[in-house]
Amino acid sequence: MANIIVFAILAVVILASAVMCVTTKRIMRAATFLLFVLFGIAGIYFLLDYTFLGAAQISVYAGGVTMIYIFAIQLVNKRTLQGLVERMKGSRVAFGALVTLIGLATVVVVFLKNKVVNRFAEMADTEVSMDAIGRSLVSSGKYGYVLPFEFISVFLLACIIGGIVISRKE
Repeated sequence: MANIIVFAILAVVILASAVMCVTTKRIMRAATFLLFVLFGIAGIYFLLDYTFLGAAQISVYAGGVTMIYIFAIQLVNKRTLQGLVERMKGSRVAFGALVTLIGLATVVVVFLKNKVVNRFAEMADTEVSMDAIGRSLVSSGKYGYVLPFEFISVFLLACIIGGIVISRKE
């Protein structure tokens, strides 16, 4: 019962922080809310007893959000960081809510059509070992994640180089 309560608290924190991250116009607040989302996801990993994934989530993504802070401070001028007033139009909020509900309905229909809930119930008894997760992360065969990790690292390197070029226009 305690696990369900902790999960509910983490889910509320993650969802609220994610909504605030995409609705705020201040870059520092968005990065802070993103940090809360990432810490909440790490909390879910710890709740599932995946301590390695939780620790990796905190170390890797906390470092990434720190880099976001540094680039936000370098790339945005002081007046923009201090004096921006946030206003939301009702029509944009209504449109966003409508698109969200349509997306949620689509996901629910696909889950029900493919009987995903029954498959998860059948798989609930099996537990994935940390050895299997580690082998999957470093394998290059079917269901391996080495190639996506390499693409992400090259993409992040390109983003860092682009940020440096933009910040040093002179």
